[in-house]
Amino acid sequence: MDVVHVEIWSDIACPWCYVGKRRFEKALAGFEHRDRVEVIWRAFELDPGAPPERPGDYAGLLARKYGRSPGEAQEMLDEMTAMGAGEGLELRFDRVRAGNTFDAHRLVHLGLVHGRQDAVKERLMRAYLTEGELMSDHATLARLAAETGLPADETADMLAGDRFADDVRAEQELARGFGISAVPFFVVERTLGGAGAQPVEGFSELLSQAWDRLEHAA
Repeated sequence: MDVVHVEIWSDIACPWCYVGKRRFEKALAGFEHRDRVEVIWRAFELDPGAPPERPGDYAGLLARKYGRSPGEAQEMLDEMTAMGAGEGLELRFDRVRAGNTFDAHRLVHLGLVHGRQDAVKERLMRAYLTEGELMSDHATLARLAAETGLPADETADMLAGDRFADDVRAEQELARGFGISAVPFFVVERTLGGAGAQPVEGFSELLSQAWDRLEHAA
């Protein structure tokens, strides 16, 4: 059976990625051939050199990163919060604990092994962007993994070792090879690409183009 393969590069710590996820889900829900679309989440660290936790409030970190004033940074966050609300998301930047997301990406890989990848990705994004959970904390990741139905013993073994570390690095290297420098980025059949949290209509068009190509290639 023909299947459209969609790979989505994103970071758990990326609010635009969360908005893009919701918009893509809406487009997919309205797509006639949605049952023949396979979605795989790929890893992309916005800040690969981040420590386990960065001190300071999120607005302050944003201001320093982009060379903005604290007031300008807060305006950016207010706009992002409103945009998230428009997609049914509660973005709480006042709670966010910035830090390294590498182990969280490894957990998303474990979710893929157990057919729970989207559930794991969703839970981690909500934990980070809404609930203020720290993505580098292994106890936190183990608890969130259990909530999505992943085996506790396998999660513990993964976190204690380096399972999927090479996979995460390989996906990030692949992103660089594709020229991806910002996320979210949607790759369909390794031939079509869509950057950013596009409107639903943009994702719908991307899926339709991919399906048309698949049919013509059959």
